[in-house]
Amino acid sequence: AVSRAQVQQEPSAVTSEGTGINITCSLPSIRSVDYIYWYRQFPGRGPSFLEFIHEGSKELRNMVGRLSVSADRRSSSLWLAQPRLGDAVVYYCALDPRK
Repeated sequence: AVSRAQVQQEPSAVTSEGTGINITCSLPSIRSVDYIYWYRQFPGRGPSFLEFIHEGSKELRNMVGRLSVSADRRSSSLWLAQPRLGDAVVYYCALDPRK
């Protein structure tokens, strides 16, 4: 039998340009070996990978100072420090689908 962990996100989050926003992903049944993956999807395109994380926090190399992710084994957060108009897209968190 295969057991799948649940991933829960709020349906939407709103901020204004330049005002930081935190997007949280709840992982109530995550296993200690799981990695959390973050994606974003622009309109009319497929999801594009942003970063993965196990525990702790890290900034995205190509968006240093603007975008970071963190995880604490029961939740993961994506922090967008200075949102721009072009950042108004869909953000997803996921667990590794191969596990």
